[in-house]
Amino acid sequence: MGKYFVPSKGADSWRKLLADPEKQWKPAYSAYELANCWEEAENLPPCVEKAFKSSDISLFQQVNILYGFPEYKVSLPGGGAKSQNDLYLLANAGGELLPIMVEGKVSEAFGERVEAWKGENPSEGKRKRLTYLLDLLNLKEDDALNKRYQLFHRTASAIKEAKNVNAKNALMLIHSFSKEGKWYEDYAEFVELFNVEAKKDEVVGPVAVNGVDLYFGWVTGEVRDSKSEDY
Repeated sequence: MGKYFVPSKGADSWRKLLADPEKQWKPAYSAYELANCWEEAENLPPCVEKAFKSSDISLFQQVNILYGFPEYKVSLPGGGAKSQNDLYLLANAGGELLPIMVEGKVSEAFGERVEAWKGENPSEGKRKRLTYLLDLLNLKEDDALNKRYQLFHRTASAIKEAKNVNAKNALMLIHSFSKEGKWYEDYAEFVELFNVEAKKDEVVGPVAVNGVDLYFGWVTGEVRDSKSEDY
């Protein structure tokens, strides 16, 4: 079970997939904004399409969404919670399959830093998961400790899905609804681990990671109701 998906009946269909619908489903909260933004788009939201085309990367000049899976869970070694991606998109990019993992943000951080998540005496499961993530992403633990843990498993999810569908490319995309670009610095520091310079409202890369050409992107969307509390 868990491998079957049904068509969406609108943005509200995404609500029941959330871990805490009562808390997370409100205007100006990332889950609500992301769902409405992508459901309203015929293909790509305008902010995403603009970022793709302004990146001057041939792969992103003609991207068509084939399927989208909200709150898509990817299993990772080590037990515990799966990586619950806000939105997984499988796209046709100029004739090539392109898996895209989308993380929606308004004002919330990218989780704990790896050092805090790991703790002073990490469990066997955490050690196993961290080793897996670092091996998959070709990174060293010392370089990862002060970076945000969520960015590692979101990027790993993109790589895993690319391998699942035998795609040559993958994109980890942050869709921010913060005018101030909150937490952009943490994203940029993470991207620097791959010797790539992050840019707002653009896609950067590729970097060869475990047989996949990996790209990173940050796009800025508009909150539908700016009077509501951020999340």
